[in-house]
Amino acid sequence: MNTEPLPFVKQFAYSFGMMGWSVMVNLISVILIYLYLPPSGSGLPHLITQVSIFGIFNVIAIITSSGRIIDAIYDPFIAQFSDSSSNPKGRRIPIMKAAILPAFVFCFLVFYPLTTVESSANIVWLVIVLICFYISSTTYIIPYNALLPELAPTSDLKVKLATWQSIGYVFGIAIASNAFNIADLLQSSFGFETRLAALQCTVLLMCLLAGVFMAIPVFAIDEKKYCIGKPSKVPLKAALKQTLSNKNFLFFIVADFSYFIAVTIITSGLLYFVTVLLQLPESLGNKLMITMVLVSFIFYPVVNYLSKKIGKKMLVVLSFILLSIVFLGIFFLGKKEIDATIQIYSLIVLASVPLASLNILPNAILAEIIEKDTIDTESNKEGIYFAVRYFFVKIAQTFGMALFAMFLLYGKDVGNDLGIRLSGILGFILCITAAIVFSRFKEIRHS
Repeated sequence: MNTEPLPFVKQFAYSFGMMGWSVMVNLISVILIYLYLPPSGSGLPHLITQVSIFGIFNVIAIITSSGRIIDAIYDPFIAQFSDSSSNPKGRRIPIMKAAILPAFVFCFLVFYPLTTVESSANIVWLVIVLICFYISSTTYIIPYNALLPELAPTSDLKVKLATWQSIGYVFGIAIASNAFNIADLLQSSFGFETRLAALQCTVLLMCLLAGVFMAIPVFAIDEKKYCIGKPSKVPLKAALKQTLSNKNFLFFIVADFSYFIAVTIITSGLLYFVTVLLQLPESLGNKLMITMVLVSFIFYPVVNYLSKKIGKKMLVVLSFILLSIVFLGIFFLGKKEIDATIQIYSLIVLASVPLASLNILPNAILAEIIEKDTIDTESNKEGIYFAVRYFFVKIAQTFGMALFAMFLLYGKDVGNDLGIRLSGILGFILCITAAIVFSRFKEIRHS
């Protein structure tokens, strides 16, 4: 598929696109609910109403859900636009380039409410800027991921490039998880009047850094030199029908869907696990993320080795099972006569093992599904496949954030924490479901 092999330095540059996108989306995942639905003692003001709707919904759950659903509907349209593009500079990179600035602008605006007191105006503002952020970030990430099967023609190269993607993604998580620590440092060093103001400045700096990261692959990779993908002639409706009729792809999607709901629960709930269930300082959150990243990196070479020996499918199924055990452990945090710090670090280290493979292998597996489909149908639909995947990923993330926010109605404070604990049980069920479904996937094996 390639006119020229992608050099190591270009593979490295490719990872920065994922890192920049990861910083932005994880600022949303890590901070959004905590900022707009803060627990008592957080030092943050109430920006929107905290009351429940129909006894099970809260405003933040509805806002995040509506934004993600609109974004998910947009996915196939940007994918089709990218797949069918005849731009002389390439099908993917020109679109990615155009998306960087709006993604940067709308990401930091999410954390700049119109007023610092509880107001309906903040609700309207958050809905608008969140939708605009999701759409602009999608305009970047769909073409970005569609490059992978074109840049990596063999199975081994797909795993390597997916590994670089994963490294970028987890580094993005690590950067975003430092937001509160950096905010505290800025507040103590530069005399910000409120914690909210310090946090907003931190988000602005992180978004700027993320924008720079996203620009690196745009300027480092010559799409016309390393890719020879042809514009797709298949109409959007037909392309979606072909994609969704791929039975193997459907097994992949259902398992992926369950997994991302579960992971979003962990991401949204980490600060609650630390501060409420274990009554540890909020600043521990970033140390846990760094630990997870470093431990995961230790297992990256193991994942690459085992994927060749036992196959990607078996490794993914085993990872789902191990992650389900981690979720079960969340329910029992703070209940045992064990030091609270040891409890949370043990859980994070255990989670790092399955996350190493689940961060790498899905994109490599999807790239193989796409490659086989291209051969079978003689049509390049890389963007559509990634769009369908990200449609379900975003719905899953929406469910994850919304479900976690809804669980908080049943307890989110010290001594009243049932809602937080129940999220662990849900994660356990979801990971077991993912393992069962993916066990029916038929692995594509070739050189």
